[in-house]
Amino acid sequence: MDLLHTVNGLLVQSLGPMGPMIAVGALGLLLVLITLLAMPRKPVDPMEKFRQAAAQAAKGGDLRAGPAGRDGGRALRTAGRTDKLEKFSSFLEPQDEKEMSAARLKMLQAGYRSKEAVRMLHAAQFVLGLGLLGVGVLVALLNSTNGKPDMNTMILSVLVPGALGYYLPRYWVERRRKTRQQEITNGFPDALDMMLVCVEAGQSLDQSILRVSKEIRAGYPALADEFEMVSHEVKAGKERVQVLKDFSERAGVADVSSFVTVLIQSATFGTSIAEALRVYAGEMRDKRVMRAEEKANVLPTKLTLGTMMFTVPPLMIILIGPSVHGIAKTLGSSGFGSFGVGGGP
Repeated sequence: MDLLHTVNGLLVQSLGPMGPMIAVGALGLLLVLITLLAMPRKPVDPMEKFRQAAAQAAKGGDLRAGPAGRDGGRALRTAGRTDKLEKFSSFLEPQDEKEMSAARLKMLQAGYRSKEAVRMLHAAQFVLGLGLLGVGVLVALLNSTNGKPDMNTMILSVLVPGALGYYLPRYWVERRRKTRQQEITNGFPDALDMMLVCVEAGQSLDQSILRVSKEIRAGYPALADEFEMVSHEVKAGKERVQVLKDFSERAGVADVSSFVTVLIQSATFGTSIAEALRVYAGEMRDKRVMRAEEKANVLPTKLTLGTMMFTVPPLMIILIGPSVHGIAKTLGSSGFGSFGVGGGP
């Protein structure tokens, strides 16, 4: 403890009242730089070397390839661009396979399908956290020049912006994921009705999914993107059962999971898809009505607090205010000085 007091006194004497905070900030930056420098480099992928070589050859201009070769070289140049954050992937991405899969699934549910989405999320957290932490240090330094600041205020002014910058990207992703899931939930009954009409009109399930994705894009773009991806994956030759399961995981909605289960069971047992869609679409319509009724029933309870806060106090002031004012005026005019403890004559 004596050593800490001695070091603190030296820092205050040499750097001023903010000496300990400056020393802690410099130590934190030094540790970050040491971590970045000591971070292991990711080994170069052989396919990445091949892409870079092809891009260099196309950039030099292979005249023997002709116009088609030049077009292919342009495509290779586009595909050969390396991600600037790839060398920091061991630092910005979870190394555990389960954590990485969960993070990718969360980004997919939020609508970010790029393979660098998880890396960009952690990079945004890192940059915003350090940036706002530096802003907090500058604010604390400016406050120290105006007067002797409180230590608790200084610590809060430094740590709160850093924590806010770190959790802000994660909050944004979580909010976008919930908004997207709510949009899928709201548009799914209408999409099922339209799919039922397409199937009963003679179209196959794949054609009806593609048609529904085109028709509902104006109102529910998130659901339209999911249906379009299902259609493209089926066309690419992926197994339909796996495509539907992936669709359920990407959506993250209970209604979609039940719909996928119905389609898989219908294909397994050989029952009519149109009949299954008709029954499930009716259930989804009833469920949407039940959700609306539930919100309507909860609304009076939510309004009770607002009514008590903004209606009852003004009403009490209007009703009791004049009486209280009259009583106070009467007592003030009569006074209490004339009421004394009197003696006899």
